[in-house]
Amino acid sequence: MSATDTMKDYLAQNPRMIGVLFTLFVLLSQSGTVIAGTTSEVGP
Repeated sequence: MSATDTMKDYLAQNPRMIGVLFTLFVLLSQSGTVIAGTTSEVGP
């Protein structure tokens, strides 16, 4: 059994986790954008 089969089985038994994982990935991608946008410039 591979890791993807294990994940598919887990998500099939716990469908609410699909939404939780999706929300987590969205928040992580948004926080990366915010962090990248807060650069500081040194000099004139």
